[in-house]
Amino acid sequence: MSKTTNKFSPEVRERAVRMVLDGAGQHGSRWQAITSIAAKIGCSANTLNEWVKKAEVDSGKRAGIPSEMAEKMKALERENRELRQANDILRKASAYFAMAELDRRSK
Repeated sequence: MSKTTNKFSPEVRERAVRMVLDGAGQHGSRWQAITSIAAKIGCSANTLNEWVKKAEVDSGKRAGIPSEMAEKMKALERENRELRQANDILRKASAYFAMAELDRRSK
């Protein structure tokens, strides 16, 4: 989960990306289109550029890991971490009770 708040809705993001991709011919370069549109919607040009790159990755036009796959990987990594912690707790508890049983038997 992101640590920063997201002040732009997904609809605004999608529309801004669409404006960049559709309006690139009206500007001298893609960066000029990005800076122009970013100023209109109130975000930084770098932020809008990241949105455009992510949209291109998700659509297959650019190499990279799509958003859906990245989310699945994060969920699996979180589950893996939680399972490792649970296993560690169970291993320690097992060792503790084994020692307690040995102490009980030796008395």
